[in-house]
Amino acid sequence: MEGADQGQSPAPKRPLTEEEKKAQREMDRLRLSRAYVLQQIESSTNERYTESLRKALNEIEQKLAGSKSS
Repeated sequence: MEGADQGQSPAPKRPLTEEEKKAQREMDRLRLSRAYVLQQIESSTNERYTESLRKALNEIEQKLAGSKSS
């Protein structure tokens, strides 16, 4: 029964600042957009549309990478 608490840190979490909340929402939005674009790429039969989606996916992934390094 002692092992149930071992995965948690002893310090309580502090509330997120408005800036951190905004960054978290942006990351969530980018992840959702990425998932949607990937699904559209998989189901697309139009090569031009697929290419447009790939460009959009590339931009989303660049933003995600930039947000993680900040």
